[in-house]
This record gives sequence, C-alpha cells and structure tokens, in this order.
Amino acid sequence: MAGIVGTSSTAAILASRPFSSYSSKNSFLCLHPTPGLSSGRKFYGGIGVPLKKERFQFHVSISNVATDISPAQEQVQKLAASKENQRPVYPFAAIVGQDEMKLCLLLNVIDPKIGGVMIMGDRGTGKSTTVRSLVDLLPEIKVVAGDSFNSDPEDAEVQGPEVRDKIMKGEELPVVLTKINMVDLPLGATEDRVCGTIDIEKALTEGVKAFEPGLLAKANRGILYVDEVNLLDDHLVDVLLDSAASGWNTVEREGISISHPARFILIGSGNPEEGELRPQLLDRFGMHAQVGTVKDAELRVKIVEERARFDRNPKEFRESYKAEQEKLQEQISAARSFLSSVTIDHDLRVKISKVCAELNVDGLRGDIVTNRAARALAALKGRDKVAAEDIATVIPNCLRHRLRKDPLESIDSGLLVIEKFYEVFS
Repeated sequence: MAGIVGTSSTAAILASRPFSSYSSKNSFLCLHPTPGLSSGRKFYGGIGVPLKKERFQFHVSISNVATDISPAQEQVQKLAASKENQRPVYPFAAIVGQDEMKLCLLLNVIDPKIGGVMIMGDRGTGKSTTVRSLVDLLPEIKVVAGDSFNSDPEDAEVQGPEVRDKIMKGEELPVVLTKINMVDLPLGATEDRVCGTIDIEKALTEGVKAFEPGLLAKANRGILYVDEVNLLDDHLVDVLLDSAASGWNTVEREGISISHPARFILIGSGNPEEGELRPQLLDRFGMHAQVGTVKDAELRVKIVEERARFDRNPKEFRESYKAEQEKLQEQISAARSFLSSVTIDHDLRVKISKVCAELNVDGLRGDIVTNRAARALAALKGRDKVAAEDIATVIPNCLRHRLRKDPLESIDSGLLVIEKFYEVFS
C-alpha cells in the first residue's frame, strides 16, 4: 500500500518520531522532501483533499504494511474464502435411494470411532456423489487456529508437535470452530504427498526439523476419502494400514524422524469388477455398504430429472433442499451430543459376540464395531437404549466383509449374517 501525505508540519512531526513506532513486521516508512511544490492532496479513504500551499511538500510512502491479525481471525477468513470459491456440492438430502450407503455414512459422522465405511457397487450408482455430498452435513469441531494438523485444544492424543510444545510452555492457544475436513486421496498421489516430507537441506544447515505436512496431516480429525480404493498402489495401501491402525503417521528421512496424529474416518469406494481389495485393508473399514443399480423405472426417471435440475442451476437446486439439509444437520448434532448416554444391555452384547463367533469372524473388530454402530443408530433415532432391531439393521454392514470367502458359495455374505442373527436372537 502506498500513500501520499501533504503539509510540512505533518512531515516534521513524523520525522521527529522514531521510525520503529510506525514499522510493523516488514513495513518501512520513507520521507523525502520535494522542493518547489506548492500544493498537494491528502487522501482519506480514497478521497483527495486539497492542502494549503507550503514551501515544501513531503512524500511519505509506506510499503508492505502488515496489520495485526490474530491466527484465529486469519483462519476464519481463509475458511470463508474457501467456502465461497468451492464448487457447488449435490445435496445429501437429494440423493434418491441407496439407503444402506447413506445410513453407514451418517453413523460414521455420529461416531467416528466406528472406523469408516467401504462402499462397493456398480459404476454410475452415485457412490462418489453421495460421499462428497456429506460435506454440507459435517458438524463443527474446535481446532487450534493456524495448526496444520487440526489439533484439538483439549485432547493431547490428537495434537500436533507444535501445539504440544506451546502447551508445555504455558502459552495461550487461539481456538476456532471449523467444519470436519474431508480430504480426497488421488490414486496417483506419491508417498511424500500422502505422508509429508522433511526438508533435509534446512535440517542440515539450520539444525531445525522443517516438516511439510501431507494429506494424512490434513485429514487428522476428519475424513479421508479414497475413490477406486481397490486400484490404489500397494505402497500407499501399506501407509494407510499403518496410520489407520496406530492413529499416528511417522515420517523417517535420513535419520530424522517426525510423528504427528493421523486419526481419520477412512471412506473408500470402488467397483468389485475392477479388482478385489486386500483383506488387511478391508478389515480396517468399520462398515461395508453394498450398492446396486436402481431397477425401478420411476426412481430412475426421478434421479435423471433431479440431476438435470442441479446441472441447470446448482444454487437454486441447493436452495430447494436447504430446509431438509438443516433438519438433517440438527439431527446429526443432537445424535452426537446424545451418543454418550446411549446404553446397550449385557444380554444383547453377548448375543452380538455369539453371532460373530458362530460366523468364524477373525478378531474382535466385528464385535466392537457392531456395538458402536448400534449405539449410533439408537442415538440417531433419539433413543437412549439399543434395541434388537437396531442391531439387525447394522450387523450385516459390520460383519459382511469380515467373513472368510468361499469361492463355491453363491449366497451373499450379508444374507448369511442376517440368517445367523435371527437364529441367535430368536
């Protein structure tokens, strides 16, 4: 910003004061007299005001003025700017059909500890559209302003190294409210882009750990979405397995090690015709949703018409679903706050574990996820106690992908789970 100020008296006052009182960060103040000028203009908010005739005219130019903006204000401004510039997203409430997939996504938003969802189905069934439409419904969380890892100011388990150091020193942390972040992991991403990189030159010359955070840092306390996850390179699958298991990402380069929290909801989608997913990665997904092509002609016509409306005028289309979206947001927020008070009877817990044992499910993840998903569904319905019908709704999605595959078996694994459920719960 440059400005021109008139009158020699003003300039004399400015010249008599130390420049340090006007400089802020990288700003500097320059005074230089221009003899022979008899008039000038003073600018107030872009309006030129004639000045009195004087013998000397001083030009005061101020360059690179830095205003004092707190990290919290800066974070809010960035979020507002990004919200204005982002592409319009298809509303979640406008998705026709695919109830199983939508329920799995909502339950993971209510309780992120469920562990994500794997969506498998035919191409063109709205898998990616539905996942990305979830952005509008994501609730707000407290984060430390300006932190690359979306650190929680109250939970040390999900705080970045810089925030932990500030807390140890007793510094006050600026806190802002921001929506849960959704990060897309492209299939062609490099390992450095996913994990982050260490600036070796800076580490050797200056002796500091200069870390450039990757996608896992950005996804901390948020959602990591991998489209066509069954086509992901093996080395990236290994990275995701490690981070999903431990909740931390460790970068090792040239004897330098940096760790940061990487707790995220892992959401993947894919077409089973293009290849199967590795069992190790499949087990990391809390729930599994099977998506099929809509067969009803009336529903298909409705989907086509709604998509055409959105393409013609996205803003108007989103506005027409605003009330439904807000209602769904309120429902999710209420369920998240109500979740801790939802209980499940010991008898129902025993029956869940009996179903898992009789289906020969490896490990205990199936038991844990089924309990969590049933509680989240009860909270979504506004009940403080889990019923058998809640378990019946979620147990196929929690156990289907954990069963051992029999190549000669023609029946869907979800039906096997349902049959065993009614056998145990009858």
